[in-house]
Amino acid sequence: MRSERPFKRTDRVANEIQHILGKIQTQHIDLSDLGFITISRVKISPDLKSVKVFFSVVQPKHTIENIQLSMNKKAKAFRKYLGMELRIKFTPSLKFYYDDTVAYTQKLDSIFHDLHSDD
Repeated sequence: MRSERPFKRTDRVANEIQHILGKIQTQHIDLSDLGFITISRVKISPDLKSVKVFFSVVQPKHTIENIQLSMNKKAKAFRKYLGMELRIKFTPSLKFYYDDTVAYTQKLDSIFHDLHSDD
C-alpha cells in the first residue's frame, strides 16, 4: 500500500538541502566578500545525486559571473558540510546558478511605479 504524501521525495530532500545550505552559509562558509547572498531555491535530480542551487545577491561586491564562479569553487566545501547533516545514502554534487528573478521583479516594480507616477 502506498502512502499519500503531500510532496514527492525529491521535493522534501530539496527543501532540506536548501535549509542546510542556508545554515552552512551562516555558520561555516564566509560569503560576505561576495555580497549578501541568499539561497533562493534548490532543484534536485530524480536520482538525488546532483543539485542545482539557485542564489540571489543583494549589494554584489563583484560581477555576477565572478560571484557564480566563486560559489562554484566553494561547492566542495558546501558539499562537505552538507554531507555531515544530510541523512541520505549519497551526498549530491552541487552546482550554483544565479537566480535573476529578484532582479527581474525589481525591474517590473520600477516600471509599474513609473507608470503609476505618470498618471
